[in-house]
Amino acid sequence: MSILARSFALLLSYGVITLCADNKADAFFPVAVWYSGGTARAPMLERIDSTSAARWGKDLDAIQSAGFNTVKTWLDWATGEPEPNRFSFDNLDLLLRLAGQRHLRVIVQVYLDSAPDWVGQRYPDARFVDRSGAVIDSQEAPGYCVDHPGVRQEIIKFLSALSEEANRYDALAGWDVWSEPHVINWAEFPYLRNPEFCFCPNTQARFRNWLKRKYKTLDALNTAWYRRFTAWEQVTPPRYPTILSYTDYIDWRNFITDKLAADLRTRTDAVRTADRVHPITSHAAAPGLFTSPTDGYGEPDDWKMSASTDFFGTSLYPKHSQSAQPWSYEKLAAGLDFTRSAGHSLGKGFWIGELQAGQGATGMRIAEPVTARDEEFWMWQVVAHGARELAIYAWYPMSSGFESNGYGLINLDGSLTERARAAGKVAKTIEQHAAELLDSHPAPAQVAILYNRLSYMVGGSQPSLSKLGSAEPDSLMGLYRAFFELQIPVDFVEPQDLAKPHSDQYKILFVPYPVMLSRESAEAIKRFVADGGTAVAEARLAWNDERGFASNIIPGFGLDEVFGAREKLIRPEDHPELAVAGARFSGAAFEEHLIPYPGSRVMGTFADGEPAIVMHSYGKGHAILVGTFAALAYYREPDETAKCFFLNLARAAGLSEDVTVSGGAHLEVRRLVSDRRQIVFVFNHASEAADCTLSIRLPWAVQRISDMNDGTRVPFAVHNGQVSLRKSLPGQGIWVFELDGKS
Repeated sequence: MSILARSFALLLSYGVITLCADNKADAFFPVAVWYSGGTARAPMLERIDSTSAARWGKDLDAIQSAGFNTVKTWLDWATGEPEPNRFSFDNLDLLLRLAGQRHLRVIVQVYLDSAPDWVGQRYPDARFVDRSGAVIDSQEAPGYCVDHPGVRQEIIKFLSALSEEANRYDALAGWDVWSEPHVINWAEFPYLRNPEFCFCPNTQARFRNWLKRKYKTLDALNTAWYRRFTAWEQVTPPRYPTILSYTDYIDWRNFITDKLAADLRTRTDAVRTADRVHPITSHAAAPGLFTSPTDGYGEPDDWKMSASTDFFGTSLYPKHSQSAQPWSYEKLAAGLDFTRSAGHSLGKGFWIGELQAGQGATGMRIAEPVTARDEEFWMWQVVAHGARELAIYAWYPMSSGFESNGYGLINLDGSLTERARAAGKVAKTIEQHAAELLDSHPAPAQVAILYNRLSYMVGGSQPSLSKLGSAEPDSLMGLYRAFFELQIPVDFVEPQDLAKPHSDQYKILFVPYPVMLSRESAEAIKRFVADGGTAVAEARLAWNDERGFASNIIPGFGLDEVFGAREKLIRPEDHPELAVAGARFSGAAFEEHLIPYPGSRVMGTFADGEPAIVMHSYGKGHAILVGTFAALAYYREPDETAKCFFLNLARAAGLSEDVTVSGGAHLEVRRLVSDRRQIVFVFNHASEAADCTLSIRLPWAVQRISDMNDGTRVPFAVHNGQVSLRKSLPGQGIWVFELDGKS
């Protein structure tokens, strides 16, 4: 097969090129399980001996028999290049050969954090440095700083050689070049207080170059930072807060996210030197919705990372031992929608790099057991959100380390579990319907929620709003929860998304917890409203700008003219009460009294009668300002009146509700749509059975409905353009079916 034909076939199989019904045989949806030969845990590798081929082959036979079509293997740099320019890919070669014999595909995970010792010996100034000045010696991990030019070239050389080697095998399916990206991985430093990385000379030099591109001149930097540098060499990253300014801290955090994205691009480009065909991916430790850009180890921006490779995804561990409690089903859905949204922004799908397989264990912190239903539910959730791959972590439980005996799909003695059987069953169903799944995408969202990383940085490294706890993600989750409970799809967006072609699909944009906003974000909100959209923003809109400077008028950046009001005063109040059309619900943290401008309408008031919610027409659209943190309040203490308030705003903006479901309080419906086909997923999250009645509005006439698990026909009725179905779902039941409009 020519390289052009091979490229086309692989792009088609991964859903990059739209499939037609006639292409079913070519469709390939990777459903993988992590396995790299024997029981060694990642990133360790088993030493090959005379029995390895037979033992590994037996494991691969079991994996294939269970229902998986792919394995995700791994290679660490220390093993792959034990001496400079001497590459050792024996483990990978054997696994690729054995998998190919069984028509299994292989995704290769690369661990550069497990670095060979010779790198540190050759480049002693490449060690990571904490902001305290502590120098980190690698103990196989965390490796060495990629900002060192020598280390960077060694990485490029290694990845290029690895790519060339792996591409000798037809079993190769793709790459994951960075597992859970951070500045520093796989190491913790309890002897350091609030560690932050990296302050080595090479990272500081790279930061100065980043600043030169942003500010152009040293005078401009001095003005922004309120400093008196006389040479660029004097500029260093901030190590502690001061009362004067925290623009330096904001620059440092933005640099870190840009650096992580650029480092991912370096890895992607290195693999591309020998591989122009296979998809290259990376995956975060958790969806960015649940992390903070202020973390000292460096948290990636999902949007920027998505731009640096073919797919960006996430790990999913809903019952991880380090979680305070298992994830709720709405938290799982929100995390997946967040990861999906980052890829959607760039017209891309997403991959799941790691999906929990077994019970979480970290020393004696042992989480709730993972059940067969958990595994089935998680897998179908991933698919229902539009993922183009999933990889279960791992086939065997962890054989060593502080996660010993945790996270495995089977038992360490090789015996299968009910989880493995359930996962394999789902994997087979996905493979049978790969073409339809890859030709579909999640139902378009009409509701958008602005994700604004700047709001995490109010106060810089000394947050001024710490009493509110995790206010930023909780505010996002509050809005998500309200619409999730009503079966209404939601996208998370960054400011640049509002200028993209698909942005006109959004009827309403929510701007929660907007206390710090960039000019770019403000202009995007203005355009969205002027072009006919409805924007709903909360208290202290654009109070601070992207430098950390306060606005003369709040809302800032001229948004007072858009929203038709300005702040009169703000008063701390844990649970302020709002009255809207005779109904009452709570906000959180503050009462922001508003001064309405002429032409505006007061929609709601606080208990003392002061304006609390103001609506204003601007351009072709409408803007609504809410003088408290209503989304945060709804997440922490759900209230039906608040949910109705959010929903009614969306309905007034033109929201069309395509799905209604009744018969149970904990039913969730998700849809994948394509031309004259929809795949519908119904989850009963309750332990009791539910007599589910489902109605779906469709733009075409249904010819048949089929259960995707057994192919049986599903009876339905049509009334006023809506398809209606009924089914009794057992407790924790899952129903997946396909509506076909083609005759």
